[in-house]
Amino acid sequence: MRRSEAPLLLGAANAQPPGLPASQLCTRCDPARFAFETTESLPEPDQPFGQARAIEAVAMALDIAGPGYNLFVLGRPGSGRHEVVRQLVELHARQRPGPVDWCYLYNFADPNKPRALSLPAGEGGRLRAQMQGFAEEVGKAIQVAFESQEYRSRIEAIEKDYKQRENDALQALVQRAGQQGVAVLRTPQGFAFAPTKDGEPMTEEQLEALTQEERDRLSRTVEEMRTPLLDLMHELPRMRREMQSRIREATRDTMGFAAGHLIEELKEQFAAHPTVLSFLDEVLKDILEAGQQLREQRSEDEEPSGFTGSLSLIRYQVNLFVGHQPGDHVPVLECDNPTYANLVGRIDHLPHMGTLLTNFTMIKAGSLQRANGGYLLLDALEVLAQPYAWDGLKRALRSGEAVIESLPQVLGWVSTVALEPEPVPLALKIILFGERRHYYLLQALDPEFDDLFKVAADFEDEVPRDAQQTARYAALVGSLARGAKLRPLQRDAVTRLIEHAARQAGDAGKLSTATRQLEELLHEADLVAARAGRALVLREDVTQALAARIRRADRLRDNLHDAVLSDTLVVATSGAQAGQVNGLAVHELGEFRFGHPVRITATARQGDGDLVDIERESALGQPIHSKGVLILAAYLRSRYAQDLPYSMSASLVFEQSYGPVEGDSASLAELCALLSALAGLPVRQSLAVTGSIDQAGAVQAIGGVNEKIEGFFDVCRARGLTGEQGVLIPRANIRHLMLREDVVDAAAQGLFHVWPVGHVDEAVQLLTGHAAGERDAAGRLAEGTVNQLVTARLAQMALDRQAYATGQPRRPPSRWRKPGPRGRRADPRG
Repeated sequence: MRRSEAPLLLGAANAQPPGLPASQLCTRCDPARFAFETTESLPEPDQPFGQARAIEAVAMALDIAGPGYNLFVLGRPGSGRHEVVRQLVELHARQRPGPVDWCYLYNFADPNKPRALSLPAGEGGRLRAQMQGFAEEVGKAIQVAFESQEYRSRIEAIEKDYKQRENDALQALVQRAGQQGVAVLRTPQGFAFAPTKDGEPMTEEQLEALTQEERDRLSRTVEEMRTPLLDLMHELPRMRREMQSRIREATRDTMGFAAGHLIEELKEQFAAHPTVLSFLDEVLKDILEAGQQLREQRSEDEEPSGFTGSLSLIRYQVNLFVGHQPGDHVPVLECDNPTYANLVGRIDHLPHMGTLLTNFTMIKAGSLQRANGGYLLLDALEVLAQPYAWDGLKRALRSGEAVIESLPQVLGWVSTVALEPEPVPLALKIILFGERRHYYLLQALDPEFDDLFKVAADFEDEVPRDAQQTARYAALVGSLARGAKLRPLQRDAVTRLIEHAARQAGDAGKLSTATRQLEELLHEADLVAARAGRALVLREDVTQALAARIRRADRLRDNLHDAVLSDTLVVATSGAQAGQVNGLAVHELGEFRFGHPVRITATARQGDGDLVDIERESALGQPIHSKGVLILAAYLRSRYAQDLPYSMSASLVFEQSYGPVEGDSASLAELCALLSALAGLPVRQSLAVTGSIDQAGAVQAIGGVNEKIEGFFDVCRARGLTGEQGVLIPRANIRHLMLREDVVDAAAQGLFHVWPVGHVDEAVQLLTGHAAGERDAAGRLAEGTVNQLVTARLAQMALDRQAYATGQPRRPPSRWRKPGPRGRRADPRG
């Protein structure tokens, strides 16, 4: 059969099969389905939009009090899961009994180990205030008591009694010695004896004048008097100690009187709390034992907060570690900076004379202690990013208490004596927020994770677009607008938002649950309406806000389009070329995605059966793309070379691609380019192709179908729509179509087309205008069909390879003949 006799399907533009009708390119939301005129009349939603499954999980985690039933909330950023969970947690918290206060007290038995004390809500603050006042008053009261006439008189009486007893003992000794003719003299070295005459100590001349007998008598008398003198020397210190003991007792009595009435007043106020009464008894005991030290205590302005070695009244104060107000519900806390210290607590220090000092009043609570009895909300990634924060959190959950230690202590980097506060028992729920990858990575890599976080609440990314969910979405729009004090939205504006939600979901039959983006869009549409002087937000305001969003983000897209239109990036939109197909790629920049065409070329020649993926060979092809090329190669072998040696060598490449290529959505285009190169049939460059294939040649769904179609449409529109241009998409992607209004309008006018295909044969027929060809009952293919030409070409390659291998002359082709003229060459400028 001559080339001109090959079966044509698309001989002219008006002979091409029709594409999808405009109604299938975008599923509109009919305003007539809503009974309201503006969102002002819509009620508040009765539950979070589209999250019934996640809410059930949250409720279960909150209701179970067992250990380990902490909650991990999964979902995409912007899904509104933080606000939803917080509202549910706060509602649950209001139904629970209030929390307790926690205080740290000075430990009189071991000052390095402050004691923890729990009190009902509000009582901790009251105790702190009372003890602060007590510490200020007790010093003054003691000073006044020590300066009182009663105390002075008592001390003077004790000292006078001591002096009187001392004098009486000395006089008795002097009188006894005088009777023996000996005087008692007080010298700088102590007491001494001297002989007397007529009541006066003898001089040296008088002593020399004495007889030896008198001298011996006096010596014996002095020796005899030494014994009572020594007894007196031992008695005087004992008498002094008795005096000091009596003075101390008087001081204790005075201090007890000064501080006792203050302590008794405090006991009356806290009579319902035995632990406080016990502490007050210890305070009074310490005051009585401190005695004179407190009398000599420096004033507060001379002593830096009780850090010197002298006794400080700060030990009688109370550190309100965690305080609440009476009537408070259990705490619901978020920690925005979950460092180790911010989670488990810390002990602050102050510099003093070249060193760092601390005391029990500088123990600070972390988020775990402040949320104790309630709920602590954390971001998983932020916790994991902080050194040792995740380990500290797990340790606290396992042990049921948070040990307050600095990181150097935990790691054993310091050996100095440090405060060791008594740990506070923990009873709280941890709620972690993260993406799905965070949850599954923790589950796979941390063996303790499942024991500590037994409940996962997975927030939906999209929900079915049925009547019920559509009505709930409208209620959500009204609620967000009222909550942000924005203008009410007209019914048509709500339908436009619903259509955009379906576009965000990438499925005409679903709605996105991304409430953050919705709220941002409402603010922007409200601004458009305000600038126009309208009291309501209209559909055109939403449309303008969406266009403005794209305008702010599409700099790179414009640059790519300019490069294509200036032929810097060669993309043809008219003409025909064998072995060349327009593929479609998608770029994602944050929340903005856009598509653009990419020229894919293929070459085929006789060889060893290898298919070279130039992207992979140049290390630009990523694993999924390489997998798609391998599937493509498997399809070629299984369909066209089952009964003969596979003697083709081919290559595939994304022309002018300078970055990584990922995904298998170009495998259909690559296969069509290769079939075109083998069959020698030109491909219409007015068409672009997207879709992946399986080993049987079936076309499979891909992502970003809307952006890909629009990317090729924008290039075609810039060059001029001819009615021949269009895009081939997988049939399975029809349900995902939510195209822009300008694309839909062009399709309705027949200027642009979208063709769904389910198999490679359908795609190659549209691209080449020739029948793909099916085998008849005898297994033969019609002459001139694409599959017949490919099969014959591969058979010819096998014969030629065999001839070369055996040295025989090249065999003439039996059923394959190189096609004639390939038609008009593609014009890259369109």
